[in-house]
Amino acid sequence: MQKILRISLVVMTCLVIGYLSGMVTRESISTWYPTLVKPVFNPPNWIFAPVWTILFIMMGVAGGIVWSKMESDEENVKKAFKFFIIQLGLNALWSFIFFYLHNPFLALIEIVLLLLMIFETYSQFKKIDKIAGYLLIPYLAWVSFAMILNFSIWYLNK
Repeated sequence: MQKILRISLVVMTCLVIGYLSGMVTRESISTWYPTLVKPVFNPPNWIFAPVWTILFIMMGVAGGIVWSKMESDEENVKKAFKFFIIQLGLNALWSFIFFYLHNPFLALIEIVLLLLMIFETYSQFKKIDKIAGYLLIPYLAWVSFAMILNFSIWYLNK
Protein backbone atom coordinates (compact mmCIF):
# COMPACT_ATOMS: atom_id res chain seq x y z
CA MET A 1 0.00 0.00 0.00
CA GLN A 2 2.83 2.40 0.81
CA LYS A 3 4.23 1.93 -2.72
CA ILE A 4 0.89 2.85 -4.32
CA LEU A 5 0.58 5.91 -2.07
CA ARG A 6 4.09 7.09 -2.97
CA ILE A 7 3.47 6.59 -6.68
CA SER A 8 0.16 8.45 -6.41
CA LEU A 9 1.76 11.38 -4.58
CA VAL A 10 4.55 11.76 -7.13
CA VAL A 11 2.14 11.42 -10.06
CA MET A 12 -0.11 14.12 -8.57
CA THR A 13 2.90 16.39 -7.96
CA CYS A 14 4.05 15.98 -11.57
CA LEU A 15 0.54 16.64 -12.88
CA VAL A 16 0.23 19.79 -10.75
CA ILE A 17 3.58 21.04 -12.07
CA GLY A 18 2.35 20.27 -15.58
CA TYR A 19 -0.92 22.07 -14.97
CA LEU A 20 0.85 25.16 -13.63
CA SER A 21 3.20 25.13 -16.61
CA GLY A 22 0.17 24.92 -18.87
CA MET A 23 -1.33 27.98 -17.21
CA VAL A 24 1.82 29.94 -18.10
CA THR A 25 1.61 28.84 -21.74
CA ARG A 26 -2.15 29.23 -22.25
CA GLU A 27 -2.26 32.93 -23.19
CA SER A 28 0.80 32.82 -25.44
CA ILE A 29 -0.58 29.86 -27.38
CA SER A 30 -3.32 32.07 -28.80
CA THR A 31 -1.41 35.38 -28.98
CA TRP A 32 2.37 35.21 -29.35
CA TYR A 33 3.04 31.63 -30.49
CA PRO A 34 0.94 31.85 -33.70
CA THR A 35 3.06 34.82 -34.83
CA LEU A 36 6.24 32.70 -34.88
CA VAL A 37 7.64 31.03 -37.97
CA LYS A 38 7.71 27.29 -37.21
CA PRO A 39 9.41 24.38 -38.95
CA VAL A 40 7.41 21.97 -41.11
CA PHE A 41 7.69 19.28 -38.43
CA ASN A 42 5.99 21.42 -35.77
CA PRO A 43 3.17 19.30 -34.29
CA PRO A 44 -0.37 20.69 -34.06
CA ASN A 45 -1.09 22.48 -30.78
CA TRP A 46 -3.69 19.92 -29.67
CA ILE A 47 -1.03 17.17 -29.38
CA PHE A 48 0.95 18.82 -26.57
CA ALA A 49 -1.55 18.48 -23.70
CA PRO A 50 -2.18 14.72 -24.07
CA VAL A 51 1.50 13.94 -24.67
CA TRP A 52 2.60 15.95 -21.64
CA THR A 53 -0.12 14.41 -19.48
CA ILE A 54 1.09 10.91 -20.36
CA LEU A 55 4.72 11.90 -19.82
CA PHE A 56 3.99 13.47 -16.42
CA ILE A 57 2.12 10.33 -15.35
CA MET A 58 4.99 8.08 -16.49
CA MET A 59 7.49 10.38 -14.78
CA GLY A 60 5.45 10.27 -11.58
CA VAL A 61 5.15 6.48 -11.65
CA ALA A 62 8.92 6.24 -12.12
CA GLY A 63 9.53 8.65 -9.25
CA GLY A 64 7.10 6.78 -7.00
CA ILE A 65 8.75 3.44 -7.77
CA VAL A 66 12.16 4.86 -6.89
CA TRP A 67 10.81 6.50 -3.72
CA SER A 68 9.38 3.13 -2.64
CA LYS A 69 12.96 1.77 -2.58
CA MET A 70 13.98 4.28 0.13
CA GLU A 71 14.21 1.69 2.91
CA SER A 72 16.50 -0.63 0.96
CA ASP A 73 18.70 1.93 -0.87
CA GLU A 74 18.36 5.27 0.91
CA GLU A 75 21.59 6.90 -0.33
CA ASN A 76 20.95 6.19 -4.02
CA VAL A 77 17.26 7.08 -3.79
CA LYS A 78 18.05 10.46 -2.22
CA LYS A 79 20.67 11.15 -4.90
CA ALA A 80 18.29 10.13 -7.70
CA PHE A 81 15.46 12.22 -6.26
CA LYS A 82 17.67 15.33 -6.22
CA PHE A 83 18.07 15.01 -9.99
CA PHE A 84 14.36 14.25 -10.36
CA ILE A 85 13.40 17.43 -8.49
CA ILE A 86 15.91 19.53 -10.45
CA GLN A 87 14.63 18.28 -13.81
CA LEU A 88 11.03 18.83 -12.73
CA GLY A 89 11.85 22.42 -11.80
CA LEU A 90 13.71 22.95 -15.08
CA ASN A 91 10.73 21.50 -16.95
CA ALA A 92 8.44 24.15 -15.44
CA LEU A 93 11.04 26.87 -15.96
CA TRP A 94 11.25 26.16 -19.69
CA SER A 95 7.56 26.98 -20.18
CA PHE A 96 8.01 30.23 -18.28
CA ILE A 97 11.07 31.26 -20.33
CA PHE A 98 9.67 30.28 -23.72
CA PHE A 99 6.00 31.21 -23.40
CA TYR A 100 5.90 33.90 -20.70
CA LEU A 101 9.18 35.69 -21.41
CA HIS A 102 8.89 34.96 -25.16
CA ASN A 103 12.59 34.09 -25.26
CA PRO A 104 13.31 31.05 -27.49
CA PHE A 105 17.09 31.54 -27.24
CA LEU A 106 17.21 31.48 -23.43
CA ALA A 107 14.71 28.60 -23.50
CA LEU A 108 17.08 26.73 -25.84
CA ILE A 109 19.94 27.06 -23.36
CA GLU A 110 17.63 25.96 -20.56
CA ILE A 111 16.28 22.94 -22.44
CA VAL A 112 19.82 21.66 -22.97
CA LEU A 113 20.27 21.73 -19.19
CA LEU A 114 16.86 20.08 -18.78
CA LEU A 115 17.81 17.29 -21.17
CA LEU A 116 21.06 16.66 -19.29
CA MET A 117 19.18 16.49 -15.98
CA ILE A 118 16.57 14.11 -17.43
CA PHE A 119 19.35 11.87 -18.71
CA GLU A 120 21.04 11.89 -15.30
CA THR A 121 17.69 11.16 -13.62
CA TYR A 122 17.19 8.26 -16.03
CA SER A 123 20.70 6.96 -15.25
CA GLN A 124 20.15 7.19 -11.50
CA PHE A 125 16.65 5.67 -11.64
CA LYS A 126 17.84 2.77 -13.81
CA LYS A 127 20.43 1.81 -11.15
CA ILE A 128 17.66 1.59 -8.54
CA ASP A 129 14.86 0.07 -10.65
CA LYS A 130 15.09 -0.73 -14.36
CA ILE A 131 11.37 -0.16 -14.97
CA ALA A 132 11.58 3.29 -13.36
CA GLY A 133 14.45 4.11 -15.71
CA TYR A 134 12.62 2.78 -18.76
CA LEU A 135 9.55 4.88 -17.91
CA LEU A 136 11.68 8.00 -18.50
CA ILE A 137 12.78 7.04 -22.04
CA PRO A 138 9.69 8.54 -23.78
CA TYR A 139 10.26 11.74 -21.76
CA LEU A 140 13.89 11.82 -22.91
CA ALA A 141 12.78 11.32 -26.50
CA TRP A 142 10.08 14.00 -26.35
CA VAL A 143 12.35 16.60 -24.76
CA SER A 144 15.03 15.79 -27.35
CA PHE A 145 12.44 16.50 -30.04
CA ALA A 146 11.35 19.65 -28.15
CA MET A 147 14.95 20.83 -28.09
CA ILE A 148 15.21 20.46 -31.88
CA LEU A 149 11.87 22.25 -32.25
CA ASN A 150 13.00 25.01 -29.87
CA PHE A 151 16.24 25.44 -31.84
CA SER A 152 14.32 25.58 -35.13
CA ILE A 153 11.87 28.18 -33.83
CA TRP A 154 14.71 30.31 -32.49
CA TYR A 155 16.65 30.02 -35.74
CA LEU A 156 13.67 30.80 -37.97
CA ASN A 157 12.69 33.84 -35.89
CA LYS A 158 16.03 35.42 -34.96
